[in-house]
Amino acid sequence: MTLLCVPLVARTVEEMVADAAAAAAAGADLVEIRLDFIQEFRPREHLPQLLRGCTLPALVTYRPTWEGGQYEGDDTTRFDTLRLAMELGVDYVDVELKVADKFMSFISGNKPDKCKLIVSSHNYEHTPSCEELANLVARIQAVGADIVKVATTAKDIVDVSRMFQVMVHCQVPMIGLVMSERGLMSRVLASKFGGYLTFGILNSAKTSAPGQPTVEELLDVYNIRCIGPDTKVLGLIANPVKQSKSPILHNKCLQYVGYNAVYLPLLGDNLASFLETYSSPDFSGFSCSLPFKVDAVQCCNEHDPVAQSIGAINTIIRRPDGKLVGYNTDYIGAISAIEDGPGSKDAAISPLAGRLIVVVGAGGAGKAIAYGAKEKGARVVVANRTYEKAVSLANAIGGQALRLADLETFRPEEGMILANATSLGMQPNIDGTPIPKKALSFYDVVFDAVYAPKVTRLLREAEECGVKVVSGVEMFIRQAMGQFEHFTGGIEAPESLMREIAAKYT
Repeated sequence: MTLLCVPLVARTVEEMVADAAAAAAAGADLVEIRLDFIQEFRPREHLPQLLRGCTLPALVTYRPTWEGGQYEGDDTTRFDTLRLAMELGVDYVDVELKVADKFMSFISGNKPDKCKLIVSSHNYEHTPSCEELANLVARIQAVGADIVKVATTAKDIVDVSRMFQVMVHCQVPMIGLVMSERGLMSRVLASKFGGYLTFGILNSAKTSAPGQPTVEELLDVYNIRCIGPDTKVLGLIANPVKQSKSPILHNKCLQYVGYNAVYLPLLGDNLASFLETYSSPDFSGFSCSLPFKVDAVQCCNEHDPVAQSIGAINTIIRRPDGKLVGYNTDYIGAISAIEDGPGSKDAAISPLAGRLIVVVGAGGAGKAIAYGAKEKGARVVVANRTYEKAVSLANAIGGQALRLADLETFRPEEGMILANATSLGMQPNIDGTPIPKKALSFYDVVFDAVYAPKVTRLLREAEECGVKVVSGVEMFIRQAMGQFEHFTGGIEAPESLMREIAAKYT
């Protein structure tokens, strides 16, 4: 089982001991005592206090500045401290590859049987090729490491695949981690690919390396204790992605129905490259969001007829034969949310029939809403910052095109519906809005596809104008229900649980 390690980076011994207790309470398996973070550290006095105060097994690290740490002194003092840690019965000691030979000579090769030596290499610039990583692992093994540790940096999410390839073929225990937000997958999937341990922080203020998730996220959101070699990998490919609540929603529901999969936030730069790199059947399904919904059409081998008609995809499923099939659950999510919104009535005819709906945005979400509205009998107007894109979408669905600036005065009739399908107003840029407040009074209903924050500036200003509003949370839930059934091969989405989670986290 991959161990969960909490790095302790407090500035005082007392704080570090308190954090060690918090790590144990949170469910960690061991702690990494980062001696280089302690101010005015006195080894003979402080190290015994630290080890007595830790109820969990401990890994002692005294990282120098030249390897990304805080220690600025000489190696002799540092080595003497690590040797003392061994003598005091610590479970693991970490020493850097650059000085591993020197350290082994310093201790004359004498290491307590209980203590395992981790020899580490950190690359804060990039992730080398598979061949270079394999050679690095061999060099670390050759100096007498009990455990190999290699940490690199992801410039692109596809870089993580090289670490996975090396990990699964390593013949000794290995810690293989890729730093930065693009490398998160390496930390969550460590147990799938045989990693000895992964790091989880107590909170965002207590990080020891870029891209570390919290212990709570690893245990409660990603459920890493249940991730193994056969676990399917799902995820949201987007840029940006960290604001999304999809990982919380889908993982809680996957756990609820007992489906062996984990859903990750995947910060991507090139969709085609991602899908080509992670081509294993285990990488079985993906949500697509900005800016990849239109690109996804070209990446899929087959398309659901609705997705083909819309020209945008928000769900990709990899079949057992490796073929990628694209679907769109956005359109039914958004359209049904608007139909069931304030003032709607149960009727055989859609409340959108005959209405004028102004769709702001001509990207993937805009295409889905425009298509869905047209199918329900609405008259569609498309407004977009790039007018040519508005014209293209309007022509495709037999509608009218406007420039975004035209919305300030556009009022051909009463009772219109406004649907924002752009990212304006999404966290962290919550002050954004696609239309001036004074123009909102032209509409009967305003819908915003943005759900983070739950009440966007657009919705708040619409309510202030006395206009009925429909939150993007409703679309979020409904499109997710469709995705969940695709991901799980037809298992019905637990709607009540989804609504409970959405209410709590959005």
